[in-house]
Amino acid sequence: MFAYRPPLKDIQFVLADMFQAASVLQHYPEFAEIDQDLMQQVIEEAGRYASEILFPLNAVGDAEGCRLENGQVKTPAGFASAYHQFCEAGWPALACDPEYGGQGLPHTLNSVLYEMLNATNLAWTMFPGLLHGAYSCIHRYATDDIKRTYLPKIVSGEWLATMCLTEPHAGSDLGLLRTKAIPNDDGSYRITGTKIFISGGDQDITENIVHLVLARLPDAPAGSKGISLFVVPKIFPEGERAGQRNSLICTGLEHKMGIHGSPTCTMQFDDATGWLVGEPHRGLAAMFVMMNSARLQVGIGGVGIAETAYQNSLAYANERIQSRAVNRPESRKNEPADPIVMHPAIQRLLMSQRAWVEGGRMLTYYSALLLDGAEHHPDPAQRKEMDEQLALLTPIIKAVMTDQGFAGASNAVQIYGGHGYVCETGIEQYMRDVRITMIYEGTNEIQAIDLLMRKILADKGHRLGQLLDTIDATLAANTDKAVSVAVTAVQKLTATLRDLTERVGQASLEHPVLPYHVASEMMRLTGHCILSWLWLKASQTATALRNNDPTFYDAKRHTADYYFTYILPETLQLAGVVETCLARAQTQGLQDFRGDLNVQ
Repeated sequence: MFAYRPPLKDIQFVLADMFQAASVLQHYPEFAEIDQDLMQQVIEEAGRYASEILFPLNAVGDAEGCRLENGQVKTPAGFASAYHQFCEAGWPALACDPEYGGQGLPHTLNSVLYEMLNATNLAWTMFPGLLHGAYSCIHRYATDDIKRTYLPKIVSGEWLATMCLTEPHAGSDLGLLRTKAIPNDDGSYRITGTKIFISGGDQDITENIVHLVLARLPDAPAGSKGISLFVVPKIFPEGERAGQRNSLICTGLEHKMGIHGSPTCTMQFDDATGWLVGEPHRGLAAMFVMMNSARLQVGIGGVGIAETAYQNSLAYANERIQSRAVNRPESRKNEPADPIVMHPAIQRLLMSQRAWVEGGRMLTYYSALLLDGAEHHPDPAQRKEMDEQLALLTPIIKAVMTDQGFAGASNAVQIYGGHGYVCETGIEQYMRDVRITMIYEGTNEIQAIDLLMRKILADKGHRLGQLLDTIDATLAANTDKAVSVAVTAVQKLTATLRDLTERVGQASLEHPVLPYHVASEMMRLTGHCILSWLWLKASQTATALRNNDPTFYDAKRHTADYYFTYILPETLQLAGVVETCLARAQTQGLQDFRGDLNVQ
């Protein structure tokens, strides 16, 4: 039977055993009273809500989908009720400013919450998933009047929010967008244009929706430097038009491969009234606060989806009897066949899932602690350093963990075999749903280019170098002989990444197309550097605590060993591609494949 069990023990291992999160957070004045007991209580309640309330609605939302009736989106049965319970429990306010009704708890706890929400119902989670990004954007850039009007409603979850960027002709290239914003005499603006692929652009869950819309002012320069950001409510919240509907409407819903319970809307703005957020022509800077928040959430979602896929494929592999295993225990010598979990090929699929899920959890929680430090550390220099490291990690988390979320769901379908390909078992929905995470909030190819061009080469590898210095210092201090081979492998990897970064940077001066050819390889190499460092830390932590629970901690050490034996060697192939492209660039140049692609 398809099921979800909150991975509370592994979450505790990462937060309490590996990172001592409560002790770290207590150093920030805002979190001085946070302790492990409080964190565990919040996590357990989040797991209960996700598994008992959201998970049963996942298949319902997929089967029923959303529908558009007279310009109003109707969501699947039970979605609105689940959301109201979500708000009554105070979950939207978890990591928000108490000044606006927030609970003032760490982002780290919010990350755990959203891992479990995504693990149980990705489509539903897309409704509240943008709330914190909208909150952060308005909190940082909007006027006090806008903050007073919108933040309390967003923090409480009473109003949901959207991010209106994409247009029919302008997807990731926002410099092409055409939506117009004309100033009014009262300081507001008239917004006119069409936006597509707007998640939750309309719904029947909340009475109001706060749209954050990118548009151009009449004097806007061309390109991305001419974009401004506006808050455009579905219903006017105050003034003479309070309670009246704004001039915007959902004109259509997309029919999609997955996430059927989330309405993906085409939105038409016809002289809709909005208010400027931030400075004119500086809308992308404000919107990127929301986008980066969303990218972290999407990466966390990849971990959550992979967790549920792993849990269910493991359960199925223990139940499904097929063929005789190579190594059979004496107790099964007379049986005609064995559980498929006994076959090495299936074990490899399962262990790959497990290694990526648990490694991804370490990476996303580590990044959440960085976010808390970037906002709350008392030392400004430390805040800046943490913010820069988080900026480096964000595209990796978004791209690598969604790639692996899809891979994990695909492995689960493979383990189920034909039973995974049919709808009744439930696993195929996870594969369909998670596929979008590799596309929205900036495709994974764009994330790779962003990492290499803007986060690594733009500062000549300074931020990356600082992270690698931290990793190398950890490796140099290692005294555990049991992981000495892994330490040597990681040391070689960090040296390789330093070398390739310098050489790609130098070669790009003469061959500017080179970084675009190797961006994906460089991103995965960087991701493996960080994951291998975290897996070493996990192995060492498990060794130190083994006597407390030998079964659990031995399994953790064995999973670390699996990562180093079967997964980390991927870096040899990745580095080989970069080396080959460097050599070709210097000798015969990198090929432009357009001509070949046009050959029929």
